[in-house]
Amino acid sequence: MIFDSLLGMFSVDMGIDLGTCNTLVCVKGEGIVLNEPSVVAVRKGTNHVLRNGNAVGLVAKEMLGKTPGSISAIRPLKDGVIADFDITEAMLSYFIRKVHGRSRFVKPRVVIAVPSGITAVEKRAVYNSAERAGARRVYLVEEPMAAGIGAGLPIAEPTASLIVDIGGGTTEVAIMALADIAVCNSIRVAGDEMDAAIISYMRRNYDLMIGLQTAEQIKIELGCIGEVDEDQTRIVRGRDIVGGLPRQCTVTSLEIREALSEPVTQIIECVTKTLEESEPELAADLVENGIHLCGGGALLRGLSPVISDATGLDVHVVDDPLSCVARGTSVYLENLAAWKETLESDADNF
Repeated sequence: MIFDSLLGMFSVDMGIDLGTCNTLVCVKGEGIVLNEPSVVAVRKGTNHVLRNGNAVGLVAKEMLGKTPGSISAIRPLKDGVIADFDITEAMLSYFIRKVHGRSRFVKPRVVIAVPSGITAVEKRAVYNSAERAGARRVYLVEEPMAAGIGAGLPIAEPTASLIVDIGGGTTEVAIMALADIAVCNSIRVAGDEMDAAIISYMRRNYDLMIGLQTAEQIKIELGCIGEVDEDQTRIVRGRDIVGGLPRQCTVTSLEIREALSEPVTQIIECVTKTLEESEPELAADLVENGIHLCGGGALLRGLSPVISDATGLDVHVVDDPLSCVARGTSVYLENLAAWKETLESDADNF
């Protein structure tokens, strides 16, 4: 352990939020140093990353839905877990090199946040990918725990804290106390499902086929749930399903609210289920402490009051919800000695 700490003086150790949509990297004393899409562009039929291995992140996302037959723009993670082992390894390797720098001769220690509901096999895939991508030591932490730490919640105290992390592939709902998770539920319904719901709505109601990037922009600009103060509109462009030609139409925020109702309802049901499974003393604490939202889904307009109405609890959106998990992994990294027993036991179990 002492030798490992000495090596740490010569490396840039990092915490990674390996998300379905975006990967964030946090470094001690520097905060978030990288925030790029979890996308890789490869030569079709191979694992060869384009542009000398640099067609990753922002560069690759610009190619989504626009690639010729010889190129594939791939999101190697699905529902928070690795769908393509080799591409994930290439992506992690690129991000680690970009943050750590080629000039350093000591590999970094890495803490990676993973969904709480993944299997031991899926954990091992993340662990092996990070090791082969250039990490000296790899530690895995559950996303709700990282989110709670990053949000500054008193998770080590004998009082309950409830975090709802709505990411790209999964929604994590966890009640934490005494530095551990007391109750947790994870569903694979989150930002991606919202995008898919918008695509389905446009196809069903307008006979218009749109891409994932367009659906994401609609969600960001018009996405809402519950009461809407002002009905906003947006021009949407895509391909007509009947005629096959390019076409545009105008949609409103009220229509997008309808499109998003099903995935949002599933998220609210997950929250209420977690509350129903909690011990009475934990539930009593939550009356005072309330619910904390993080992740990209926390920015959906009107979500907080809708969850509050469904649960009867106060709902708060944490500061900078998009980087909450990444900041939590960095704090974990800074306190490895204190968390070592938990982290090492996790590593031995998968």
